[in-house]
Amino acid sequence: MATGFRPAVLAAREKLAEGREKLKAQHAAGSPGVQVCAGLTDMFDSVVLELWQAAANDAGAVADEVSLVAHGGYGRRDVAPYSDVDLMLLVPTNSQSRVAALARQFTPSIYDTGLQLGFSMRTPLEASMLAFRDAEIFTSLSECRWLCGDEGLFAKFIERFRRDANRRYSSLISAVEKARRAERQQYGEVVYLLRPNVKRSRGGLRDLQLLRWVGFARYGQVDLDRLQNMNALSPEDHRSLRKAREFLLRLRNELHFHAGKPQDVLEKSEQVRIADLFAYEGTEGVLPVEQFMRAYFAHTSEVRYTVSHFIAEACGDSGWIRLLNNVFSHHAERDFRVGTTTIGATRRGLTKVTSDLTEVLRLMDLANRYSARIDHNTWQAIRSAMSQRISTEVTPEVTSRFMSLLSQPGRLAELLRRLHELRALEQIVPAMKHARCLLQFNEYHKYTVDAHCIRAVECATEFFHRDDALGEAYRGLRNKGILHLALLIHDLGKGFTEDHSDVGLRIATETAELFQLPERDREVLEYLVHKHLKMAHLALRHDLHDERMVVDFAAEVRSPDVLQMMFVLTAADLAAVGPGVLNDWKLDLITRMYQHTLEFLVGDTDQGTASKRNAELRRQLLELAPNSGERSWWERQITNLPRGYLFSRKPEQIVDELTRIHALPTNEAVAWGEFLPEQNVIEYTIGTHEEICPGVFHRLTGALSSKGLQILSAEIHTLADNLVLDRFFVEDLDYVGNPPPERTQEVCNTLVAALKAPSDARPKFRRVWKKVTEDGEEQLNPMPTRVGVDNDTSERYTIVTVFAYDRLGLLYTITRTLFELGLNVHLAKIGTHIDQVADVFYVTQADGQKLTGEEPRQMLKQRLLDAIAALSS
Repeated sequence: MATGFRPAVLAAREKLAEGREKLKAQHAAGSPGVQVCAGLTDMFDSVVLELWQAAANDAGAVADEVSLVAHGGYGRRDVAPYSDVDLMLLVPTNSQSRVAALARQFTPSIYDTGLQLGFSMRTPLEASMLAFRDAEIFTSLSECRWLCGDEGLFAKFIERFRRDANRRYSSLISAVEKARRAERQQYGEVVYLLRPNVKRSRGGLRDLQLLRWVGFARYGQVDLDRLQNMNALSPEDHRSLRKAREFLLRLRNELHFHAGKPQDVLEKSEQVRIADLFAYEGTEGVLPVEQFMRAYFAHTSEVRYTVSHFIAEACGDSGWIRLLNNVFSHHAERDFRVGTTTIGATRRGLTKVTSDLTEVLRLMDLANRYSARIDHNTWQAIRSAMSQRISTEVTPEVTSRFMSLLSQPGRLAELLRRLHELRALEQIVPAMKHARCLLQFNEYHKYTVDAHCIRAVECATEFFHRDDALGEAYRGLRNKGILHLALLIHDLGKGFTEDHSDVGLRIATETAELFQLPERDREVLEYLVHKHLKMAHLALRHDLHDERMVVDFAAEVRSPDVLQMMFVLTAADLAAVGPGVLNDWKLDLITRMYQHTLEFLVGDTDQGTASKRNAELRRQLLELAPNSGERSWWERQITNLPRGYLFSRKPEQIVDELTRIHALPTNEAVAWGEFLPEQNVIEYTIGTHEEICPGVFHRLTGALSSKGLQILSAEIHTLADNLVLDRFFVEDLDYVGNPPPERTQEVCNTLVAALKAPSDARPKFRRVWKKVTEDGEEQLNPMPTRVGVDNDTSERYTIVTVFAYDRLGLLYTITRTLFELGLNVHLAKIGTHIDQVADVFYVTQADGQKLTGEEPRQMLKQRLLDAIAALSS
């Protein structure tokens, strides 16, 4: 290595460290993000050029023949504090071998400074050919910038590259869009992801860059100011993109500076910290972090909308497309002109659509009918008018058209999203304005309130194609419009201090009055919105064999058609929370709740029918039971079988299970497992005697949790002769689908060992993998641990509901505390989140009675709260 080179590297490292600290201080003092990025770029330029000069001094004249080029983010001068540095050494043809030594000396010095380097050495022809074959290379080189060396070589390259790109713009734009779609699918296709990647998620910095790349291919320019001067970008779009760019760059700088390394993911802990740092104060019912994220989503949704329209206009702006539109376009109802790909308002129509909601809905209907995109000028004019429009009385014609739109499943969600982007939806449903970009700061909702509501409508329409009870229920609905309206507004009560269901009831009443709905439709809408969580709570948290609960729910719903709507609404609401939330297990429970309730409503079940079924099942079991010397044992067991067990299993299954525990010694236990494909869960059953050891249930939950299994539900059946059957429904997160036999046997052995060799030591729980940033989520969320004790819902049991954030050993701690209090668990529903997490336990005292008296109930609450608090500490 040449003398003097190492000092240059050391000086560069010092300059980077000092420069970053100086710019970090400027950032903390409130300097604009664009300004800080420019300062970082200047610092990187200075370091790169000094190191280049140190290498060039030893290389001689060859250094003057080449051109050092910055590209990618470094080229466009919006680097973050710990961004990569992308460099290309542009070399004349046939000179690579002479330049290679210079490159070998230069590049290690960049790495030695601590910068992450992306480096290539190419001739102008090689660079162009590679760019036109690879979208990633094209996008990076479209933002290249000369640093030093032969400026003429660079000028010739970029001029030809720009010209050749314009000739290929159609295929290049298609390739770039395809690559961006793939990236969005990996990092978040929806704007409203609650842990967004500021750079790569939809509406983030990458979409701003996408506009620049398309601008280069189509117009030869990447700069927003120049694109506006060319009329490729409207002044309104230019302003909104500049604001979004500043917001996102400042945010990304903060993420990098705070982490001290590249960090583009806006984790929930960072959301809370940055909301405070950026001085968001919140409002009544809206936390500061929710206000901050609302601003984030407002900017990213604006970027998504503007960029998508820019690309559509760029692709449709060619001369031959304009010619086709002129030749083949036609007027539609005098106010609109329909082309080959777009529909737009005439001068007369533009006046109407910017002042009359009826005309906006008419335009949407026409666009849907012709499968045409609304042209950008018309779209922008409507959007601007709706944003400035003061909400006035909605006419009957508007509500009639809107209800007509809601009654057609077709492309309903897409049309609702269009209306929402146009700011027209909030003119028709005023509560939508408050919900726009409103974050739900919890662990379970993936989307903002407005996006979740529209997604719920979309989920319902997707049920049309299902070949099951849910699909049949949706297809059979006579009034889909009311269901869709209920889904659209069901969560709009969020973001206030009151319970969102109570606020939702008022919104439903106001909407019904605004739409002048018939009395029957008004009542149904109010019920669906106000009670939209009821069916999920009952199905997922309570005993489906509790006849009183089902009868009470049937009496509340009152009619099969409302029950049908509630069934679909419940499933759609869960499905819209996020991917995988409506799993087979939950859908099975909700479907069973629907079918049980329907039986009561249509008169297929009454007290006499249930008694006859009870007697008939016991008769069948006696026929199937072995005629051996132990006949009295079988008769005693069958006569005393718990009703829930009797009704939940087929007679053949019951006989098989009783056979397994027949003649089981007092100090023994037996366990077996079975995969249930329809619910996609594993069922583990353990048979034993009550006296085998104290605290059977909490020991079994500890054993299952220690093997990394996620318990969904548990049933505890006490049989004659002090026999017990405990049944657990679990997910094995180590396997997709049916686990191998050796895994099932391993779990069964662990369950048996937990009872035969009991220990008072706390089990060693295996940490189930999850994103590291999800740890400590409890501290970020304002909802405290709560315990509910309900003696009214069930005739036989006290229902204990624990609302708490999941953590290692939580279930074991709860069940052991219940055991220590002398309570027997008969049914458990674990970790069922709808609006929040809840673990539910049906319990009795040792004498089989409910927990009575205020003092014991308060003691139960406090003991559980103390135990969970101790677990956290």
